[in-house]
Amino acid sequence: MRRVTLFVNGTSKNGKVVAVYGTLPDLLSVASNKLGIKASCLYNGKGGLIDDIALIRDDDVLYVSEGDSFVDPQSDVKPMLELQGSHTDWITLNIGGRLFTTTRSTLVSKEPDSMLAHMFREKDVWGNKQDEKGAYLIDRSPEYFEPILNYLRHGQLIVNEGINIRGVLEEARFFGIEQLAEQLEMTVKSSQPADDHSPISRKEFVRFLLTTPTKSELRCQGANLQGVKMLCSNAEGASLKGCNFEDPSGLKANLEGANLKGVDMEGSQMTGINLRVATLKNAKLKNCNLRGATLAGTDLENCDLSGCDLQEANLRGSNVKGAIFEEMLTPLHMSQSVR
Repeated sequence: MRRVTLFVNGTSKNGKVVAVYGTLPDLLSVASNKLGIKASCLYNGKGGLIDDIALIRDDDVLYVSEGDSFVDPQSDVKPMLELQGSHTDWITLNIGGRLFTTTRSTLVSKEPDSMLAHMFREKDVWGNKQDEKGAYLIDRSPEYFEPILNYLRHGQLIVNEGINIRGVLEEARFFGIEQLAEQLEMTVKSSQPADDHSPISRKEFVRFLLTTPTKSELRCQGANLQGVKMLCSNAEGASLKGCNFEDPSGLKANLEGANLKGVDMEGSQMTGINLRVATLKNAKLKNCNLRGATLAGTDLENCDLSGCDLQEANLRGSNVKGAIFEEMLTPLHMSQSVR
C-alpha cells in the first residue's frame, strides 16, 4: 500500500497523509474530505499535473487544486519570512562614527512610540542614510547612545562611570524614549545637592585641605563647619567667609594651634570656638560672632575685629598689637586681655 502527503495548492502547511487505492477520482475524493476543498487536480512538487494514479509513488508529496494552476508553496513562505525578518534581522548603526550591531526588534519592541521604533519598524520608510558598509548613519553621541541601546535590550538603566547622566538624558529625549527619560530625570534630581545646605563633614573638609595646593587659595565660603576639629591645621590665606562653626548640640569647634594667617572669616558664626594659641595675624574677622570664644594666647596682630561680638570671650595672653576693635557690639574689658 502506498501513502502520500497531500497539501492544498500553494501551501506547505496542514498536510494530510492518506493511503492510495483505487482510481485517481477515488484519491481526489479522499483529498476533498481531508482538506475540506473540492479537489479536481493533483500536482507533484515540481508542478507536474498527475493524470494517472500509476504515476504516484510511495511517500510522494502532492498538491491538491480546485482546478487552478499550480502555485509554488515557496512563494507563500518568502513573504512570511520577509515579514518575520523585518522584526528580527540584524542591523548595524553608525552613531557618530562608532558602530553598534543590534536587532530590529530591539529598537522597536521596548519603546514602540519612540523615534527609533518609527525609523526601523519598516524597512526604508524613513529613507535612512547608510554608509559604504550599509550601517545606518545617525549623527549623535555614541557614549550617550550606548546606555540607551542597552536599556532597549534588557530594560535596565546602566551608566558606566565617567558618563554624564545629563548627556544620556538628552539622547533619551531626542529619540523619544519617554520611560527612560523619566527615569533619568529622577536620577539627575537625586544627584543634585540638597537645598538645605547640609553641614559639610569633617572628612569632606579634610579632603578639601589635602587637595588644595599650598600656594593656592582655599575657598569654603558659607560652609557649614558645625563642631569641626582642625587642631594645628594650616589654612593660611583661606577664604572662610560667612561660615557656621556653631553646633546646635553644643559641640564646639576646635581650631587650637591652627595657622590662620590672613584668613578671611568675615561674618562667621563662631560662638564658643576654641582658637587658643592659633595664629590669626592679618586675618579678617569683621562682624564675627565670637561670644564665649577661647582666644587665649592667640596671635591677633593686625587682625580686623570690627563689629565683632566678644562677650565673655577669653583673650588672656593674646597678641592684639595693631588689631582693630571698632564698632564692637559689646564692651571689651581689660580683664579679658592682659597683653
